[in-house]
Amino acid sequence: MLRSEEQSARARIGILGGTFDPVHVGHLVAAVNVRHELALDRVLLVVANEPWQKVGSRPVSDARDRLALVEAAVRSCPGVEASAIEIERGGLSYTADTVVELERRHHGADLYLIVGADVASSLDSWERVDELRGRVRLVVVNRPGAAMFEPGMLQGWDFSTVEIPDLEISSTDLRDRAATGRPLDFLVPLEAIRLLRERSLYVVDE
Repeated sequence: MLRSEEQSARARIGILGGTFDPVHVGHLVAAVNVRHELALDRVLLVVANEPWQKVGSRPVSDARDRLALVEAAVRSCPGVEASAIEIERGGLSYTADTVVELERRHHGADLYLIVGADVASSLDSWERVDELRGRVRLVVVNRPGAAMFEPGMLQGWDFSTVEIPDLEISSTDLRDRAATGRPLDFLVPLEAIRLLRERSLYVVDE
């Protein structure tokens, strides 16, 4: 029997962070495809506590509600897990802090930071980005026919690319659908839809 430290040292963990307001099938499609292509042990859907890029731009749903939706969504998705690490830490959510904490919890594990092609071009605006470059392998997900990011933008990064199905899903549209009672079927995982309706999330009080 291997010691837990030795098992952890071989772990390959994907990190897919987001507001998940709400979680939708596009998030899961990205997670399962990256896990398959790169043979990751698991992918963590890390729910932001206070997403620094959205603070002041629009109201963001309660972090615990967003986490509950992600937990419901991944219940039947092997190898994909919800993570409350940023909620437990509190305050503004910065990926650099999350990576440091994951390194502490999973000593020796290889960490793979998953981002969309659109995000790849703006990584230089992230907090402590130079620190991130040395701690993770970047995974850029791209859709068929979408404008490819320029690899030159990622100088200094150790990165891979994974192509995923072209699913254009708008979180804004999903929130509006939930508020007006329109169908969310096949856009949001069924268990998450049930919980969303049960908690009356996104419903605007008259």
